[in-house]
Amino acid sequence: MLDKEIIRNNPELLKKALHDRGADSSILGEIEKLDAKWRELKGEGDALRADRNKLGLEIAAAAKEKKDISKLKKEGEEIAKKLEKAGEKEEKFEEERTQVMMRIPNIPHPSVPVGKDSRDNPEIRKWGAPKKKSSDVESHHDLGTRLGVIDFERGVKLGGHRFTVMSGWAARLERALTSFMLALHASRGYREFYVPYLVRTEILEGTGQLPKFAEELYRTEGDGLWLIPTAEVPLTNLHRGEILEESQLPFRYCAFTPCFRREAGAYGKDIKGLIRQHQFDKVELVKFALQEDSYRELEGMVQDAETVLKQLELPYKVVELCTGDMGFASAKTYDLEVWIPSQDTYREISSCSNCEAFQARRANIRVRRKAAMEFAHTLNGSGVAVGRALIAVVENHQEGGGIKIPKALQPHMGTDWIDTK
Repeated sequence: MLDKEIIRNNPELLKKALHDRGADSSILGEIEKLDAKWRELKGEGDALRADRNKLGLEIAAAAKEKKDISKLKKEGEEIAKKLEKAGEKEEKFEEERTQVMMRIPNIPHPSVPVGKDSRDNPEIRKWGAPKKKSSDVESHHDLGTRLGVIDFERGVKLGGHRFTVMSGWAARLERALTSFMLALHASRGYREFYVPYLVRTEILEGTGQLPKFAEELYRTEGDGLWLIPTAEVPLTNLHRGEILEESQLPFRYCAFTPCFRREAGAYGKDIKGLIRQHQFDKVELVKFALQEDSYRELEGMVQDAETVLKQLELPYKVVELCTGDMGFASAKTYDLEVWIPSQDTYREISSCSNCEAFQARRANIRVRRKAAMEFAHTLNGSGVAVGRALIAVVENHQEGGGIKIPKALQPHMGTDWIDTK
């Protein structure tokens, strides 16, 4: 959530940010009206509180002189009733203002290129030259189906479209990739966590998925808990409502979880294969940093995700997301796109973002510093999406009659070769 002072004192900055993101700026007028009404009510409440305090002094003085204070007490009761009503109205408008403010996306960092969509994302660098194309490989979909280790039909039978069953070496490869990624990130200074896959509403509000993206999430009936769309949600909220010490930061966390997404609006896209599923696995990276360090930590997070792909010997490229393609909570984002031979293209496998104080303000995560208290900066990134890594390994490392397992993955897989004849 943005600082309300930006809306009050620099509305033009916010209006430009929304324009650059391709977002509707009419919401600003709604917030301005609610804020004006809230300030009016707060003024009324402050005046009543001043009257109450003044009256309290009068009552104390009259009582000391043993004068009749019944009239003053009655006047005080009337002020108390008015103050209670004013407080209720003030609280109501403050909550309405907060709910509207929670629908405003983060302001892009000045370095973010202005653009409409992914076509305007500049390429930063590439690593590795693609050696395979669609004519050289059997797609993961066809190969897995032929060998019976990736079963899309049984996935549909169990959960519906965009669910998949894996068995044999495919299931083992999924597990091996997860183990490899967690071990790698631990060696690079990340602390591993096991976190809940179901969370409360305010936890998703803290990271920015709610209220705006409710239709993309799964929710349980009865208790109203939500299935997490990424481990970013519980990891970032670990310090919800806490005050962190300056000397402790940065915190670097990682966790493996399944992720659950409805993929609302994505019907008709990537129907074939494992690219877009309602349930998929991911190793997530999260950082808490001081404001002046967060962009250095972002570059480091990107390098950590790149190391995964380098050790898996997968060609990839890094792109910087333009204003129109960034996520709701992000101030700056880099995507890593891995080469998928069967599609003759690069596909996103990691997204690393600096949310600055946007999430910390929503979740009230502060840092105690020598000069003053301030909100932490939070960062998150995929380190990386396990299913897409599986696709990339299966397709990029096909050799006559099999799949050659990258050296770094062999200890986790227990073999250097998968026979696919």
